[in-house]
Amino acid sequence: MSGAPTLPSLFQQRVVVGVGDLAVSNNGNVNLSTFALGSCVGVIVYDKDAKVGGLIHIMLPDSTLSPDKAQKQPAMFADTGLPLMFRNLCGLRAERRRMRAFVAGGASVISGSDMFKIGERNIMAVKKLINALGIQVVRADVGGVNNRTVHLNVGTGEVSMKTPLGTSKFSLA
Repeated sequence: MSGAPTLPSLFQQRVVVGVGDLAVSNNGNVNLSTFALGSCVGVIVYDKDAKVGGLIHIMLPDSTLSPDKAQKQPAMFADTGLPLMFRNLCGLRAERRRMRAFVAGGASVISGSDMFKIGERNIMAVKKLINALGIQVVRADVGGVNNRTVHLNVGTGEVSMKTPLGTSKFSLA
């Protein structure tokens, strides 16, 4: 019976992470998703032993661009959002030494010259912060001109990424 829902699929919950937002979970029935990463960067982090995962959708590299906005929405910026996500992950008993990360986005989706180079600046800021935190990046799909949509299954650590060129799946477990 193809198309019939399986019992586990009946209990799955999707948490959609919007632009400038983040989510963490230790609920194995949760899928974290963010859509249409263009120049924004999505970072997925997973601790397989604690079965804890997080996803952030970063819009800009540096909170000094708008300190007031950073106070209200820290996940909008790499320098305020990533530390917040790691604190939240550790609050769910994830440990940095076990965390594995996937980074996606940072494209230049504007046709012609992108004088602000937001995608490139987002990628550089995320790499610098993740390296400083000592998190292992096991895979990255950054740059280029295509948007990306990413999902994390918190129960299994499986990541799927959809682009205009196709869909790929891999595990952070």
